[in-house]
Parts: sequence; structure tokens; C-alpha cells
Amino acid sequence: MKSQPVSAPLALWLDPETPLSQSHAQVLNETGWAVLSVDTLDGLIQHAPHASAIVLRLAQDVTRLKAVQQLLQDANVSLPVVCRVDRQELELAVGATQAGASAVLALQDTRVDSWQQLRENLFQNTAPAAPVRHVRHVVFVDPASQHLLALAQKVAQAEVTALLVGPTGAGKEVLARVLHEASPRARGPFVALNCAAMPENLIEDMLFGHEKGAFTGAHREHKGLFEQAQGGTLFLDEIGEMPMPLQSKLLRVLQEKQLTRLGGQTVIPLNVRIVAATNKDLRLAIEQREFREDLYYRIATFRMRLLPLKDRPGDIIPLAVQSLVQNDNTGKAWQIHPQAQAQLLQYPWPGNVRELENVMRRALVLCPDHIVTSAHLMFDDWLTTEAFAPIEKIETTVSEDRATLASASALLSAASHDAQAWSAPFHTTAPQTPPHAVQDLHSASRMNEHQVIMATLAATPSKQEAAKRLGISPRTLRYKLAQLREHGLGMATAN
Repeated sequence: MKSQPVSAPLALWLDPETPLSQSHAQVLNETGWAVLSVDTLDGLIQHAPHASAIVLRLAQDVTRLKAVQQLLQDANVSLPVVCRVDRQELELAVGATQAGASAVLALQDTRVDSWQQLRENLFQNTAPAAPVRHVRHVVFVDPASQHLLALAQKVAQAEVTALLVGPTGAGKEVLARVLHEASPRARGPFVALNCAAMPENLIEDMLFGHEKGAFTGAHREHKGLFEQAQGGTLFLDEIGEMPMPLQSKLLRVLQEKQLTRLGGQTVIPLNVRIVAATNKDLRLAIEQREFREDLYYRIATFRMRLLPLKDRPGDIIPLAVQSLVQNDNTGKAWQIHPQAQAQLLQYPWPGNVRELENVMRRALVLCPDHIVTSAHLMFDDWLTTEAFAPIEKIETTVSEDRATLASASALLSAASHDAQAWSAPFHTTAPQTPPHAVQDLHSASRMNEHQVIMATLAATPSKQEAAKRLGISPRTLRYKLAQLREHGLGMATAN
């Protein structure tokens, strides 16, 4: 049988009688569990390959436990099964233990000690040697991502440079932080520089520093990022955009492991690990004489590729919930309706994780009761591809979906910030355009955009905050407001 990874325990919570309570969700999150609530055996076996344990409610007898055990055996999956039993059902608790339950807890038990002890008992002998337990805000659920995480944990232990390759927004800096925080340098600083964001002379000064009086305006000495990262990790993002002259200087510093500040004479020894990232084909850049071949081999001791988000679908739903949790300060649990999950899984995500975060920020603005439905999802290409339900329909949609949610499988609990979460591969059809849509697609889109912007402006203290919630820049918001005025959509001048 396949044994499941336990570095990020995911508990499948099967309780057809009652949904996962807020108190249970909170204690599980506090003790490092990620939780996915399911209410059918089909839903259970669907997610079992990604889980670390099953938490099962028993009533009357152990029939449900035996059914779960048989399903796992048929699927060739080995998972511990924890049974929740009412305190007064002593015989049932004994029967569960005799039937092979890994542990038995009281149905009402929400004590931190109980769930912490359960986690230790289940996983203390099988935990990996170097888990990334202190890396926060990361999700590695899809099999491809888990393979990458395992590789990153090994690479982190070695003093080698690493080159992270992947499309924009795929999470290269997140992986760079994993390499840092899983390494012996974790107590040192993590310093990042985007090589595409600044002109050559400024990048050089930021990297290598300068002495007082080195140039006009240098009124005091400046320690560059190499010095600031001493004992830690220096992350050079978009290194493929670094100008050729600066590449030569960087190569020399990497070879000699020392530098001299601009305008200085003192040689400064370096103890810094380099992690670089790019979305370019550096081999092609070498052929086109845009990147130095010797620098490439210096930074690419280990080359790690991040797939586009669409190619690792198991990460999509966990990342969506993580984004909701991180951007919401209420502390309440979030749920994503199965149809909304299906939309998230079917969308191609050209902007990768960054685009997903923007979509979920918009959903957070529109969602009134922590249940994200299809009506709350607005993708970055929504103006040209789909007309979504207008905002005034959202309340009705949520009321209708609430009844569906009572019997739907895969209700999602709040994800732990440092849990590596779970996946939910639902497959349903995309939502239909509302029958009462405006005259044409472009009109509907403009009207919907007008409503979204107005609702967000009304709910935020400033246009800057509104732009942040909408996932766009303040400049883009100003442009959209002007554009809507041109189309005759009256805009308030508040904020």
C-alpha cells in the first residue's frame, strides 16, 4: 500500500450528521492540521491520496469504520483512521479500537492538548527528517509540487546555488524562501532583489554598496545587499534581465566570494548563498549573447522548474482558501462552493498564482457570508470572455447555494497559514450567462465592472485601498473610472 506524506497533515473530516464546527476548525488549525470536510464516502476516497489521516464520526456501531477501511484497502491507500465517539458510548469506543481505529477521541473534544498529542502519536515515527514546518504561507499539494518540495528540502541542506525557472507569478520567491528556511541558514537574513525593476547603476549600488564620498550624493557609506545577506540567502529575481556589464561583476563576486564597495579599497569576505530566478530561457539568451554562459553555470548548480498553475491543479483550491484566510481579518472559516471550485479548476490561469490571489481578493470583497460561490468569481479576462451575474444577484445566489451546501460534499474549512493544505478536483460545467443579461456582452461587462468598482469604493476608506482589494493598481483604477465615465456610467466622486 502507498503511505501518505505527513509533513503537512491533512485530516479528512467525515461527519454526515453535523458539519465541522468553528471550535473544531480552530483547534485543528492551532495544532498544525489542515482540514477538508467531506460528507460522503465517495468524497472521502476522492481526496484520500492527498490526505494524512481520516477523522471519522461513529454512531451506534463500527459499520462506518469498516466501510472506510475497506475503501482504503481497495484504493491501495494506507491512512490512520481516528474515530470520534460520544463520551457516553464507552462500548462503541472499545469496539472502534478493536476494529482497528488508530485513535479514539471524544466527540466534543476541542482541547489543544488532545489534538496536538494525536498528531504526535500518529506521525512522530514517520515524519521526514527535514520537514519545512516553519515555512509559512506555502502550498505544496499537487504531486508535482510535492516532488518539487522534496527536492527543495534536499537542496536546502547543501551549500549550492539554485536557479528557479518558471513563468511570472508561479511562486518562485515562495520556493526561494523554502530553500532558505529549510536550510542551516534559516536564522540568517533572506534578502531579495528584482533585477528587472531598476537601472544598471542602481542595481550595482544596491548589490555591492558604496563608501562615503564615492560619488556625488554619497553622504555616508552604504552596505549592499550582499553584505546585508551575510550568513543568509540572497535571492536575485529575474536575473535574466540583468545588464551584461553587471553580469561580469556579479560573476567575479561569486567566484571570489568577496567584494569591494564602490569607491572603497577594503576587501569584504562573503558568506552568502545565492538563489536566482528567471522566467526566460537562459540557454536561448546565451545563444543571443544576452546572458553570460559562465554566469549561468555558476548560478545553476541546481536548476528547479516551477510549473504553471494550470499544470498543478491540486494546488489551486488550497491556494484559493489560503488567499481568503490571509486577506480576511475576521478569523472566520471560509468555504468554496463545489461549482466555484470547478470554475477555479477549469480556468487556465495565465497569470498563475498572482492572478489567483487577485481573483480571491475580489471574491472576498463580494462575498457577504464567507461562502464563495460562482457569482463571486471574476477572472482577469472576464471583460472579454464571460458576463458574470450582476452584484444585486449575489445575495439571491448565496441564499440558493446555502441550501445546496447543506448536502454538498467537500465543504472547506479555514486553512492553517503554515499548512500545506489539500486539493479538491471537482469537475462540473461552467456557469451560464444570466438570462436577463444586458443587451450585449460588452455592455454587461461594463455594467458589472461599474457595480464591482462602486461596491468596493463604498466598502473602503480610500481609492488606494479599493484598488488593493480589487487586485489592481491605483493607476488602473483611475483609468477604469475615467473609462466608465466615458461610457455614460455615472460614478460617485467619494473616497
